[in-house]
Parts: sequence; C-alpha cells; structure tokens
Amino acid sequence: MTASPTRDGNFVPAVHETLPQQIIAALAQHRMATAGQLGDLLRPGSARQTVSRPLNRFRREGLVDFVPLPNSRARAWFLTAEGAQLVRDLPHMRGRPAPPVTSRTAASLKTAHTLTALRTHLAFVADARRRGDEHDYLDWTPEVAHALGDRERLIADALMHYVLHGQDGRRTKLRCLVEVDRATTSSERLARKLIDYACLHSYAPSRQRTRQPHVPFWQRSYPVFPRILFVLTGAKPVRLANRIEDLRAMATEHPLVAPFTGTVPMGAAVLEEIEEHGATAPVWTPLSRRGGQRSWTDL
Repeated sequence: MTASPTRDGNFVPAVHETLPQQIIAALAQHRMATAGQLGDLLRPGSARQTVSRPLNRFRREGLVDFVPLPNSRARAWFLTAEGAQLVRDLPHMRGRPAPPVTSRTAASLKTAHTLTALRTHLAFVADARRRGDEHDYLDWTPEVAHALGDRERLIADALMHYVLHGQDGRRTKLRCLVEVDRATTSSERLARKLIDYACLHSYAPSRQRTRQPHVPFWQRSYPVFPRILFVLTGAKPVRLANRIEDLRAMATEHPLVAPFTGTVPMGAAVLEEIEEHGATAPVWTPLSRRGGQRSWTDL
C-alpha cells in the first residue's frame, strides 16, 4: 500500500490500491488473464501500455509469467510461486479457495476455460458499470468447492456477488453460482450438474450425538441459496439452444431436481448474447419454470 505525507511529516496509508497492486490481486483471484482482460477489468478505456508496463516489470522481478495463446499475439499471464506467496497473506485475499496457477504447464492446460470464465465475469462487470450496480474485480471467485458428504464435492466454476441498485434507491444483494460451458463435454454431462446442485441444497450432516436438527450444509456459507446461472459458448447457436433445452428438461423432469428448481432461481444464456446485449438484458432462459427469456435478476 502506498503512503501520502501529511503536513507534520508523518505518513498515512493511501485509501486506494495502486494499479500494480490490483493487477497482482486480480491474477491471484482469477488465476490467469490477458493484458487486455486486465485492462477491461481494472482500467477500462486505458492504453494497452497501462497494464502491460507493470506486467513486464513483475515478470522481470519473477512474480508473474505467461504462456502465449494459440493463433494469437496475446499472452495469458499468471502468478509464479513467488508471486503467489507475496499475495497469500494480503487481508483481502485470505481464504480464497483455490491456489493460483503457478507453472507454464498448468497454465497451458487451463487457459481456455479460465479465460472464458473471466470473459463471462467481464460481461457482468461492464453491465454493472453501465447500470450503476456494484460488482467489481474481486466479486467473482473461481472454483468454489462445496461438500456433498462421503468425501464428494461440487466445484462451481465461480461464485458471483452482485448488488443491484433499484430505481427506488434500494440495494438488493444477489449471489450466483456460475457454470461456464464451452461445449467440450456431452449435453447430458452438463445437465447432470443440476443433480449435484440439488444434492447440495438438501445435504445436511448427521448430528445424532448432539440431537440438533439437521441444517442444510450450504447455510454455513450463504444466507440464501445462490441463484444458478449456466453460461454457454463454443458451438453453433443451434447446438447451444439444444444444450439449454436439455438443461431445462433435467430441471423440470428429474424427480430429485424438479423440487429443487421450484425454490431456486436458475437460468441459462449464451455468452455472445450476454456480451452483445448486456448481462441484465432478457437473454436468459429460465430453467425452473416455463416462459420466455428474461434478465437473470428476474429468473
């Protein structure tokens, strides 16, 4: 944290983080990012050198590294082990669930999905800025794990925090578990994720010894069960539409999932449509009920 002098010569901490500090924190939070994504996330509309200059300095210091993207001049930047150690004890970075990517081999294996997830986050960030809502670069936590019992876990691609500002001045705090689908697996496997979420909603550890009532395990993390959003990309529109219909069928017809979908808002949308029209535009297909497309806030 930088400091500023006072009249008596003492120094006090600056209120805001500098851009280099934000870049390091963003890479720790999001695992990987291109310079362009970091610019859109932290300094939208700025020159390319605004972000590339501190990135290159961090690389000389051994704190970050990169892998080149296929068929592109862009690079995917990530923290080295030394850079990850540097941010591990920062107050606002404590308790982050998954470790950063710290090797070129790991980065090359995770680049496509990680950058697509960040691309999804950027669409929500841009929409929040336009609307005057609250959603910033640390309000999106990738790879959030949830216990399901018997040593099983559900790992959501991201947990999103979003504060909606209404025209009446009211603030509505929303949480979403986001699944980013690049059409790399079968449609059935994608839809099965809803079964996992239904199990998470009902999972309550046994408390026979204490005679306490069973409390859903998710309530240890959330005051209200988060909305579930599926964001699809990586295929032709017809194929993506079929995958959304398969999600809808699972949500309304599976005996375990159908009761769950009646209580938790959930929807699916195509990433390119979110980017073109805005995240709060009526591009989301509700999974838990019939009806036309709407905003994710109205699912």
